[in-house]
Parts: sequence; C-alpha cells; structure tokens
Amino acid sequence: MTANHVEPLRPVLICGALFALLAVMTGAFGAHGLRGALSERGLEVFQTAVTYQIYHSLALILVSMLPVAGLPRHLLGIAAGFFVAGILLFSGSLYLLVLTDMRWVGPVTPVGGISFMVGWILVIISGFRR
Repeated sequence: MTANHVEPLRPVLICGALFALLAVMTGAFGAHGLRGALSERGLEVFQTAVTYQIYHSLALILVSMLPVAGLPRHLLGIAAGFFVAGILLFSGSLYLLVLTDMRWVGPVTPVGGISFMVGWILVIISGFRR
C-alpha cells in the first residue's frame, strides 16, 4: 500500500455482502415459503424486516468504500457497527416476532431503528470531517 492509497474497510464490505445475500434468501423464503402460513399483516412485517436489512446491507457496502474518498475510517467503522446492530436488532426482532410470535422482542425493534439512525448520523459527521 502506498502513502496515497487507502484501502476500503474490507470486513465491513464482506459483512454487507453477507447480510445482502441473507436478505435476498430471507425475502425469497418470505415470498414463497410463508404465503398461506402468515397473515397479510405478518407478511407485511416480514417484508419490512427484509427491506431494512437490504438497505442497510447496501449502506455497509457503501461505508466500506468511503475511506477511499478520504473520509475517516474510525468513524465509518463505528457507523458500520451501528448498521450491523440495527440489522440484528430491528430486522432480527421483526423476523422473530413474525415467525415465533415471541411478543417480548417487540421493544427491541425501536432500539434497532435508533441504531440505524446513529449509523447515518456518524456517516454525516464523517462527511464533514473529511
């Protein structure tokens, strides 16, 4: 690596791609395997989980590349951590809620949403700190 060359955040890229793959697989399972097994509302909630997972998987891939544009790696790494937490807490709690009817996971969902927001705030701050 030369002095002017900055590497992407490779683990974040891999994590984003893995979460994206899982979102596609989960979405296909929901569309084909859960029809008839879940109520219309249950399918809607499941789809919301898949949608947020794919968006934030793509956000992870984007964040992994931003150090190349000169944005601070440390802040972006923290933002990535919040996106991962958001996927696990927001989407994960919705999957559990719909598939298992474990109502106690409901309060976890907003924590995941807040994690997404914190991640985006850190990306914004990174942009200002370039």
